[in-house]
Parts: sequence; structure tokens; C-alpha cells
Amino acid sequence: MTRPKRLADSFVTLAHGGGGRAMRELVEAVFLDAFDPPGTEDQARLAAGPLAEPGARLAFTTDSFVVSPLVFPGGDIGTLAVNGTVNDLAVGGGRPLWLSAAFVIEEGTEVALLARIAASMRATADAAGVRIVTGDTKVVERGAADGVFVTTAGIGVIPPGRDLAADRIRPGDVALVNGMLGDHGAAILAARDDLALTADIRSDCRPLNGLMEAVLAAAPGTRAARDATRGGVAAVLNEMAAAAGVAVEVDEAALPVRRAVRGVCEILGLDPLYLANEGTLVLFVPPDQAKAALAALRARPDGADAVAIGRAVEGVSGRVGLTTGFGGQRLIDMPVGEQLPRIC
Repeated sequence: MTRPKRLADSFVTLAHGGGGRAMRELVEAVFLDAFDPPGTEDQARLAAGPLAEPGARLAFTTDSFVVSPLVFPGGDIGTLAVNGTVNDLAVGGGRPLWLSAAFVIEEGTEVALLARIAASMRATADAAGVRIVTGDTKVVERGAADGVFVTTAGIGVIPPGRDLAADRIRPGDVALVNGMLGDHGAAILAARDDLALTADIRSDCRPLNGLMEAVLAAAPGTRAARDATRGGVAAVLNEMAAAAGVAVEVDEAALPVRRAVRGVCEILGLDPLYLANEGTLVLFVPPDQAKAALAALRARPDGADAVAIGRAVEGVSGRVGLTTGFGGQRLIDMPVGEQLPRIC
């Protein structure tokens, strides 16, 4: 297929969503050039080889991304969409393979911005070892969206014998995180012009499938894992404790939080435990495998700051408590709503 090297238009118009020549030129110049899918039919035709191993299972997830601003320190909506979907598969034990990507584009959006997002998605997919194989575009009138919305779906394969689930967590299991908390949420806040913050914070947006494979090789008894996105580590710990019917105790002194993130939280009255992350794992591992799991995490750049932050204990089902630096106790409640809108 011959694809145009560039579009005559610098901005997206309603004609680019009309199904005719203008739409074809936009899709070919921006998305097909970036993603290079295996075909141009209305569906991707995928090889069944990864499922050939007896006992292998299919993993499937979907997510939508509406971040504001679209470009932020450490990434953009494209990197966020690919990493978010890859990570949702990885924390369930899946090996991500294929993604779809659907775009809702507001009339007036710069074509150059779309091209940047598409290029980011391709580079991120390549880094994660996955392929974007199918997608869709829609254009809506000015004011009906906010720049670009992206919806992705992902397919992966769970190898035989691998079973990660929060209800497998047992009292005594150790809670680990692979890195700093709250970087993504703080980076988005700092990038919003209306807040006039000047903190030098980058999002932790990154794929976690390689890190998960390293942990599972070193600690095959790993019970469960989650990526701490909206609601942060606080929401994840509450969800996992409730699913397992255990309580969780967290040591405040062990929580890895950058000074700049703490500063943003103090200014705005936020808690870093509730800030979104886009490259942070929360894992529960048996106590006899915690040391091996930490070593595997710390051996990689995306896990260099890994620490144990607490453990599962007998107690009120779903209760998450924090031991403060002063030796006191406070509850870490499940967030009622979202501290920050349009964060991912």
C-alpha cells in the first residue's frame, strides 16, 4: 500500500472522521505508518502458537485513557495507554502479546500531536515486546472531547501453572513495592498550568511485564500483584486485603516517596499513598521468598528502589493499618472518590 508522507492539513477536521479519502489519509499517514499492523482488514488475524502449550490460558483486558495534559513529564497519553494495558496483563501473570488502539479525536487537534502520540505508542510497544495490531479512529466536534481519548485492549497468554490472585494472600505474606510512590500523580499535577507548581517530577510510566517475569522466576510462590494506578497504593492494598479476607499492616517509615512528591502533597493536602502510579507494582509473596523477590526486583532499573512495606496479618477482613513514625496507628481507608480527575 502506498501511504502519503504527510497530510495537507495541520489540524484534524470532521472530514477526517467521515470514512472517506480524508480519513484514509489521516489513518495511513499517522497510525499505519507508526504501528505497521499485520493487515488492514477490520480485524487482526493472530497466530494461535502462543496458546499451543497445554494448560496455557488467554488473558484479555481493556482500558480507556483521558489524561490531562496529553503530554506530561515522563510520557504522554500514548505511552500511558500502552503501558497501562501491558501492566494490567502482566500483574495477572500474563505475557502481553497484542494490543488494539481506538482514538476519539476532537476537531482541531494538531496532526503533529497525533503523530507524536502514535510514535510514542509504537516505541513503548516495542520496548514492552508487544505489537499494536488493530484499531479505530473517530472525530468529534469541538468541545465534545478534550483533545484525544485513547482506548486500548490487550491480549496475552498465562503460562501453565501460573495462578496469581488476591484471594491467595495468606497471613504472614510480605507486601513489596518496586519503586517510588505517587510520581505519576504528582507529575500530572505539576504539569497543569492552573496550579503553577514548579516541582521537577517525572511520571513513572513504564511497562512492568519484564519485571514481573523476573520476580516470578525468583519467587514462583508469589501470591498476587497489582499495579497501583488510580487510588494509588492505598486502594490496591484495600482491594487485595478484602479479597483475601486478611488485614494488612504497613510501616510508614518504609514507604518510598520522593521529597518533591511529599512537598507537592503537603502543599495541596494530599496523601502520596492515594496518588496514582503508572509503573509501580504491589506484590504479596510468602515470607520465605521475600528476600529472593526483593533481589530480583532490585537487579533491574525498574525495581531498583524496591522495598518491603508491610505484611498480611490475621485481623478484620480488609482492614489496612499504618504504623506511623511516632509509633501510632491509623487506618488507610479505601478512597471514596478520585483525588485528582483526568489522571490516566
